[in-house]
Amino acid sequence: MSNIWIYFVPPIAGGIIGYFTNDIAIKMLFRPYRPYYIFRRKLPFTPGLIPANQERLAKRVADTIMGSLLTPSELQNLARRLLQTERIEAAILWLLRMSLEQLKLNTNTKSTKILASILRDLLGESLPRLLKVWAKREDFLEAQLNQIFDQILLEFQLTEMQAAQLSDWLLKAVLPPDVLRQTLIDFLTDQNISIIDEGFREKASGTYWVVANLFGLRNTLTRLRTFCLDERELTNQRLTELITALGVKERIQEWLHNLSMQNLPVSTVRQLRNTMRDSVRLYLQERGADLIQALSLSVDWEHIADLIINRLQTSSIMNSSLELVSQELALILERYLEQDLENIVAMAIPILDIDQVIIDRINGTSSEELEVAVNVIVKNELQAIVNLGGVLGIVIGSLQTIMLLLQR
Repeated sequence: MSNIWIYFVPPIAGGIIGYFTNDIAIKMLFRPYRPYYIFRRKLPFTPGLIPANQERLAKRVADTIMGSLLTPSELQNLARRLLQTERIEAAILWLLRMSLEQLKLNTNTKSTKILASILRDLLGESLPRLLKVWAKREDFLEAQLNQIFDQILLEFQLTEMQAAQLSDWLLKAVLPPDVLRQTLIDFLTDQNISIIDEGFREKASGTYWVVANLFGLRNTLTRLRTFCLDERELTNQRLTELITALGVKERIQEWLHNLSMQNLPVSTVRQLRNTMRDSVRLYLQERGADLIQALSLSVDWEHIADLIINRLQTSSIMNSSLELVSQELALILERYLEQDLENIVAMAIPILDIDQVIIDRINGTSSEELEVAVNVIVKNELQAIVNLGGVLGIVIGSLQTIMLLLQR
């Protein structure tokens, strides 16, 4: 039996030693996690290899990754894959939709105030300054004003009802009997009466010459002026009766209804159009900026901004335009990135400081967590090393047994 054990002990002992030696060696990479001291002297191999050299390991790992894996060219390739047109378009579309949803959920007036400030600055400050420059051009608003004149003013004609209302307003508000009476009094001055009487005497002929030189118009016109001054109410009544009897209202109504620029000569119409265009341009040059600023001050921009935002929230065109806007923005970014991607990556690497992030991450990880992470990644490989140690121990023990047999 003693001879038999001599032959079996070496393989068994070699396998056990090889297995547990590799297992202990692998565990010593991480354990112990902290140093141990005897009489203030640190014991060898405490802490384990990786905990003792964690800072140097972190630096080596960072250098290896940045030098071999995450090189500038690889980062550029990665950026190109991440910044493909389809992905950029999807990201922009997502941002636009999120912004629109945020507007719909917005319950405060922050967005309204921002938009109101933009509109107020645009129409109250920027537009007047631009208008002063634009109005100096000879062709400023030429096409627009010509279109307004040709399509609106040239074809404009009052309806019968409008003409009747306007003629009625003229006779009641502009030329009432009292105004006509006062106008007649102001006209019949002594000088005007003398001029009318002398002219009638000089130019009359035949029977009218006899009447003019025998009776004249001086006394008649003087008496008419006196009557208008002394009999105010009666004069107004007589003028009203005269207006009705002569059909002045109907005549004015007919004239207004038939009034149209199309009845004027072509040369006159062209002159009117040029005059209107020059008048508008001159007015905008001199007073356009003040007019727009005054209008801007009188407008409730916050209310208008609120209406715009509410309209955007429910606008179907806005929702359907998001994809088109995202496509155009993605193409713009793609053209920009094609030219400057290398410079962007070169500037981004120092800013990102990836190597320091790796170092800080490794240094900030405890030895226990490192051991768990490594075991999770290479658990089968580490167990294979342990098993290989046992196999090699058995092989060496078997060789020793064979050598003993040969010596016997």
